[in-house]
Amino acid sequence: MSAPAVELADQKPRTTHRPGAFGHARALVCRECGHEVELGPSYACPECFGPLEVGYDEEARARVTRAQIQAGPPNIWRYKALLPVPDDIESSPNTEPGFTRLLRADNLGRTLGIDTLWVKDDSTNPTNSFKDRVVACALSAARELGATTFACPSTGNLANAVAAAGARAGIKTVVFIPADLEKPKQVNSAVYTDSLVAVNGTYDDVNRLASEIAGEEEGWAFVNVNVRPFYAEGSKTLGFEIAEQLGWRLPDQVVIPVASGSQLTKVDKAFQELIKLGLVEEKPYKIFGAQATGCSPVSAAYKAGTDAIRPVKPDTIAKSLAIGNPADGIYVLDICRRSGGAVEDVTDDEVRQGILLLARNEGIFTETAGGTTVAVTKKLVETGQLDPTLETVVINTGMGLKTLDAIADQVGPAATIDPSYTAFSATGIGARD
Repeated sequence: MSAPAVELADQKPRTTHRPGAFGHARALVCRECGHEVELGPSYACPECFGPLEVGYDEEARARVTRAQIQAGPPNIWRYKALLPVPDDIESSPNTEPGFTRLLRADNLGRTLGIDTLWVKDDSTNPTNSFKDRVVACALSAARELGATTFACPSTGNLANAVAAAGARAGIKTVVFIPADLEKPKQVNSAVYTDSLVAVNGTYDDVNRLASEIAGEEEGWAFVNVNVRPFYAEGSKTLGFEIAEQLGWRLPDQVVIPVASGSQLTKVDKAFQELIKLGLVEEKPYKIFGAQATGCSPVSAAYKAGTDAIRPVKPDTIAKSLAIGNPADGIYVLDICRRSGGAVEDVTDDEVRQGILLLARNEGIFTETAGGTTVAVTKKLVETGQLDPTLETVVINTGMGLKTLDAIADQVGPAATIDPSYTAFSATGIGARD
């Protein structure tokens, strides 16, 4: 399996760092050829251009226990021994994301026909999305590498998280977004930083610009470009938490939204690490990927039975998933096929219905990415791809207040009446039950 080609930006932040700066991490390892490079601001293998990920001292990590984790703080730093962060990470100002609720979703389960359903609700993170997790790990790396500017290209949630984390850390922050991004997400970034840059083009255009800037500007740490290996490790904490909150066991099935694909691959990595370290019992589990039809290159490749992911121009209301050339798409395909899962997509109308399903059954207002995940879960049951008798977890990655436009014309007052009982009675609302 070959990785998509990427351009290597000159790595500008310093490569020296203090001992223990990255915890038990020992090197960056190519996912394709296994070549190792020193821990630093690198994201592509110099030998084959494959993606780099963090490799660890497994002997040191083998000493981690459940009790040690449970004694930690109620955020992602309870897993610091399993992340590329220093032992004193909690002393550095950060947004302290994570350890969000795992909600038993019996109402939604009955509606979808799933016996045991859970929602991992990351909308309660500091900036109301899972991106706070990955940004916290990227910020730690940026600090240790001496970066002077903290930056990102983003479809919205990442921009919010980077801007807030940078403000908390007292570091200059610059975030780049597509100019047509939802207004609430623009405001949620601009409130934290005066350096929000809107770019005419798609996310892929914004990402290419970020790579160019990373190669030209001194001291810039782009969270999902030149410190991407550290950033990506933050998504593992979703998998760690799901297992811990289920009583140190793995679910049977997980449904995860797919943008770049990094979140899905890292949840799988988390499960595999927990098994290897003896923190959970080994068992089979299925992983499913969810995309919106208007930007579904991974789903299209899955259905075509190929590893060839054809880039697309996004056209969907699910803008946080609108990455037309997903960096980790081929790995999503591999994991979903290996685990017995699938990758599915749904229309924008189905996304809207997914938002309403979660809100009206469980009282969780999700953004369009979560609506995609719920709608895909429904479709997977209806098409027989997901076993409704198995314990299932769906991941809600963000808050619906960020994407109000998606459903603004779908909801509203059931009636507008005069202030009298007679007027109310005429609506029939009181008699509905």
